[in-house]
Amino acid sequence: MSATQTPYVVTATPVPPAGPQEVYILSMMDSGYAHLCAFSPQGMPLTRLTADPWDDITPNLSPDGNQVAFASRRNGYWDLYLLNLQSGIITRLTDTMEYEASPSWSPDGLWLVFETFRNGNFDLEILSVNNPGERQRLTDQPSAEHSPVWSPLGRQIAFVSNHTGENEIWVADLDKIGDERLFNVSQNKQASETHPAWSPDGNFLAWSATPSESSLNGIYILNRLKPASPVWLGSGDWPIWNPDGTQIFSLLAAPNDTFLEAFALTGNYSLPPILLTGSLRGFDFGFVNLTSPLADSLLLASNLTPTPLFVTITTPVQEVPDNRLNLVALPDVQAPYARMLDILDESFNALRQRIAIDVGWDALASLDNAFVPISIPLNPGLGDDWLYTGRAFSLNPILLDAGWIAIVKEEIGQQTYWRVYLRTRAQDGSQGEPLHQSPWDINARFSGTPIAYDQGGQPVSNIPSGFWVDITTLARDYGWNRLPSLSNWRSYFNGTRFGEFVITSGLDWQTAMLQVYPPEIFITPTNVIPPSKTPTRTPWNYRTPTSTLTLTPRPTYTQQP
Repeated sequence: MSATQTPYVVTATPVPPAGPQEVYILSMMDSGYAHLCAFSPQGMPLTRLTADPWDDITPNLSPDGNQVAFASRRNGYWDLYLLNLQSGIITRLTDTMEYEASPSWSPDGLWLVFETFRNGNFDLEILSVNNPGERQRLTDQPSAEHSPVWSPLGRQIAFVSNHTGENEIWVADLDKIGDERLFNVSQNKQASETHPAWSPDGNFLAWSATPSESSLNGIYILNRLKPASPVWLGSGDWPIWNPDGTQIFSLLAAPNDTFLEAFALTGNYSLPPILLTGSLRGFDFGFVNLTSPLADSLLLASNLTPTPLFVTITTPVQEVPDNRLNLVALPDVQAPYARMLDILDESFNALRQRIAIDVGWDALASLDNAFVPISIPLNPGLGDDWLYTGRAFSLNPILLDAGWIAIVKEEIGQQTYWRVYLRTRAQDGSQGEPLHQSPWDINARFSGTPIAYDQGGQPVSNIPSGFWVDITTLARDYGWNRLPSLSNWRSYFNGTRFGEFVITSGLDWQTAMLQVYPPEIFITPTNVIPPSKTPTRTPWNYRTPTSTLTLTPRPTYTQQP
């Protein structure tokens, strides 16, 4: 996988082939919002289907390929909607102040199962597509149940539940009643499992899992006809089966990039990883009926040119030497040195304003650090940190102790990264989303538990309630990427670097430093080691005494008479 692969970009003039075709339906971050897009590597470029200033997430194709069910906050709260791919008409299904998302179709296309966040907890409900007011509660447990997917056979629904304390894959049997209808199919407390997916024949169930002992995210498949241990297929997340059940499509997450990939059931790649331009908030794959040309509303969305999130403006300064960049002040920001490169301050200010709107409070008004002069030493291990370059900033760690920040640990390759969530000021559902994953409790390392100490903490036992904003994903849209933790982060808090974001512009650290400082900063004096002293005889003011041989008479032998 090349780090410089050209990502697929949204086309402005899509001409989809006529008739049903295998198409991805994506919810992808695009200019600060999650928009629905259609894409096929075999003949359809990445085509925007929605383009409004709000988020459309968790799309799911209807069995006939004519409609997409999805969640949107276009009315101010998260509700369910239908997009007709033939006409482009969007129909509202629910109208509540509660969070509702992750819809999944029944095989006959008459019902939807979805997750809802009520009274601080996730549960599952079913509604009629033709009569959305007809709703039934599927689960009502103290644990969290979410991410449902309806079996093609019609009588079972797989979902994620933390009933045992860890996210596991469960199945609800619709032919039973009460708690007997719910049973655990993964039964693995040593892994966090998410995103179940049925095969088209309903005989196989796939999901993604992160085992705690290895922390390697992967796709697992369970054969329901021959129950045994799930089989590992390959690295990835969010599996989706193709219509004939011969391949599994999934996401491949890099630290700051997202790829689409596909596996044959043998574990071999059937589609090389495809780099996307933004993070995904859900996707589906199947036969789609798109008109050619697209419906007017879809065509309008696909041809829309998004407004840039910010415009870079630089101010020439004569005092700055050639080939060096100017540092400018960050207005109304509290930091030891509230400055940043002139080419990046517009991006920072735009991100700050967007976070303040989405979260309801100005989280970037007080920073732990922005630019740090080279004369100021940072904490041990951070001698070559990006804060010295004027290209980075770090959040105030006090927010973590105050409960306004939650961090989720993500192991990617051999490095540890963090996904940062900010708690919203309004907790009525108009801002943010509920958390689906358990945040990491760094302070648990001081609890006296050996395992928590060795791991540098542990997941919190109960997922924090309320609504949060993923600023890691949001910052990426503005060009800001996260950094990995230092290798000693488990025993060294400052090594976590959970709140540090940087725009490297493809530069290495030394080149970035030379945009601010002269080359002489890398010239260090060479210590001249004096020659070792040669030991010499020390003169003394007296003569060393010498031994004098003294003769001693030898006894003589006297013979006895």
